[in-house]
Amino acid sequence: MTIIYPPPADQLFFVAGPCGMESLQMMLETAHFLAEEARILQRTVIFKASFDKANRTRGDAWRGPGLQQGLEWLAEVRQQTGLWVLTDVHEPSQCAEAATVADVLQIPAFLCRQTNLIQSASATGRIVNIKRGQFLDPKRALYLLQKSGSQTWLTERGSCFGYGDLVFDPRSLIWMKATGAPVLFDCTHSLQTPTGGETGGTRSFCAPLARAAAAVGIDGLYAELHPSPQNAKSDSATQLSFQEFDRIAHQVIAIDEKRRELAP
Repeated sequence: MTIIYPPPADQLFFVAGPCGMESLQMMLETAHFLAEEARILQRTVIFKASFDKANRTRGDAWRGPGLQQGLEWLAEVRQQTGLWVLTDVHEPSQCAEAATVADVLQIPAFLCRQTNLIQSASATGRIVNIKRGQFLDPKRALYLLQKSGSQTWLTERGSCFGYGDLVFDPRSLIWMKATGAPVLFDCTHSLQTPTGGETGGTRSFCAPLARAAAAVGIDGLYAELHPSPQNAKSDSATQLSFQEFDRIAHQVIAIDEKRRELAP
């Protein structure tokens, strides 16, 4: 199969990869798996990874290789697998350089209201994926799109519930779809239980929430996966194994196809 880019509007696609760039070897192992998944699933898959986990609560948290090394690794992933690649940007000054490698620039959830960042990412001409902040009313996502001058996606990743939990409200997908933008569901970040230390979460909720989102209606499924999730340097509690991702991907495709068949 030749992977179609950008993803077809009438077909569910996937954005997947490790939380952070731990090493080139780990990234390539994951990317080659995803390239094979694209062939098996007959769907578009975009590889994602962050070069800097800058939005951590603790100052001594692991962050990643940084912009320069990270972009070199992403370029190698793209060259070896042919997959499109996505990465976060945290400052307006990073956008133009990141766009020389990345096909999609992502605005992290905590930065989703940063006007200069969104506008700088959009000015590159790349697709911009804005992750809805845990604190942001999904009905206000339209205002984020008004700041973006290029093709923009919105990603749902759960809402704050008290001080140490997130909840997924399926109505968020409907409200964000009303903007006209493609909407993705992040089935791994939505599982998190944020704390002042290492972020926890319940991985077993991933499959049922992903199935629910597919039934409501999404354009893409976003997921973090790792060759050895328990040993991941960040988000180890919620990243999926390769086997878990494969099983969930097949399930959501089946549900999405049935939903489209039944839709008026």
